[in-house]
Amino acid sequence: MNACDEILRLGLSRLDESALITYGADAGAGTEPAVFTHAALRRLIAQAAGVIDAAGVGKGDRVAIVMNDGEHWCAAFLGAMKLGAVPMAINTRLSSAHYAFIATDSAATLWLVEDTLVDLVGAAPAAAGARRLLCSEFAQACTSAPEREASVPCLSDSPAFWLYSSGTTGPPKGIVHSHASCAASGKLLREVVGIGAGDTVLSTSKLFFAFALDNALLGPLAMGAVTVLNAAWAEPERVAEQTARHAPRIVMSVPSFFRRLLALDPSRLAPFRDVDFFYTGGERVPDAVATEWEAASGRPLSACYGMSETYCNAIAHYPGRERLGSCGELLPGVVVDLRDHAGAGVPPGEPGVLWLRHPTIALRYHRDEFNARSFEGAWFCTNDLFTCDAEGHFWHQGRADELLKVAGQWVKPGEVEEAALAAGLASEAACVVAPDQDGFDRLGLFIVPAADRVNLDGSADAQAARDDVLALLETALRARLPRHSLPRWIRQIDELPRTPTGKVQRFRLRELLLAEQSPASIAR
Repeated sequence: MNACDEILRLGLSRLDESALITYGADAGAGTEPAVFTHAALRRLIAQAAGVIDAAGVGKGDRVAIVMNDGEHWCAAFLGAMKLGAVPMAINTRLSSAHYAFIATDSAATLWLVEDTLVDLVGAAPAAAGARRLLCSEFAQACTSAPEREASVPCLSDSPAFWLYSSGTTGPPKGIVHSHASCAASGKLLREVVGIGAGDTVLSTSKLFFAFALDNALLGPLAMGAVTVLNAAWAEPERVAEQTARHAPRIVMSVPSFFRRLLALDPSRLAPFRDVDFFYTGGERVPDAVATEWEAASGRPLSACYGMSETYCNAIAHYPGRERLGSCGELLPGVVVDLRDHAGAGVPPGEPGVLWLRHPTIALRYHRDEFNARSFEGAWFCTNDLFTCDAEGHFWHQGRADELLKVAGQWVKPGEVEEAALAAGLASEAACVVAPDQDGFDRLGLFIVPAADRVNLDGSADAQAARDDVLALLETALRARLPRHSLPRWIRQIDELPRTPTGKVQRFRLRELLLAEQSPASIAR
């Protein structure tokens, strides 16, 4: 088998129908999108396979894709898979250090890089012995490349693609998925929502996220549906316009983006009242956002839960069975076990670490040292705490370890603190999480400035010095951290609150941020 063929199979009966609608990075109001039929998309994928083949990529070789969403992202991913190569969907907002690590760790043969990201990616691919093609070069080569018609046969459990973790528990982990896993794309759309051929899907999440790769590209293609892709990061005005224009049956995004949509003038939300389903994942959904969205759109904001290691969603709200605050019920074929930290089952209603068996579970991590901690035969440990009620609805209780989920991505507080200290501007640093005024969890960083950086006597000169430290620190953090790990608040403090044994009392720092968000504080 080859998962590329399985994904495109239904499109063979819909060759003249639309498959892909794409907007470029500079698309503004009224911009005409590019529309690709199933036939045109198949040709582009076959041409992309020819370009990747000519670049010296063979069966089993890795191909790193660091490009904006669009037809060439799709063609590169499926074209590489068609060759029996292994595409890797890479976050376009990582730091240079992360790209350098991935280049060495993956030993990818070819890197396809967006032109605007070439300086950020840097020389890491060449240093690791890989060839690099800019997106413009790749697109131009596809126009004249011979079409690679036949797909390379692969075993069902052969690697088909990689995803990379965010690297917040240490170095990013390469997550290896099989052809069988890829061929099963679209579980949520098919088995829960009931999206069918010709329906349109609109998602704001980027394709390097498993949530979007499954639900906004491979799943819709596998079902003969139409998907709308944007090269630029989503903005509420554009999404509202595209919803009015393309009449999607389902709109998917992270909760914080639905909050941004709610900030639009109510008249701009009118097109959403014609959408049948709204699904959200990646972070906790504040009850207020879910309630306000249902009032504005006339449809519930349904939650779903999954991870890069399962690729497809594992838990989701079923239409008509939504429970405010819950993540939903198990998808077909998913089996779970809630365990305590010793591995024993927990009593009904008690929180436990979620272990699961899933039809699209990853084969393994690329590096063997990570596998023993997470995989136990067919079981995978999510490290998420859940409770399950008597009716089978799951309620997320947070992480079982130190990680924080902010804006849909895992962040390790220690990584933020280490980056602050490495800048040489602080003698101590502590990172905490606190809700903003809208109820979304965000990062706050407290620092004690280095002694040679600021005089803490309260004078005007001292305040200016404090401001200089904050400005320099923000610049340093942007250079050292991926964007999702940047703190929302940075505060200077004379000393960190500690217990008698010297441990930082993070709850006190969190209380300081909560006090800033209080109505009395805002009024002042």
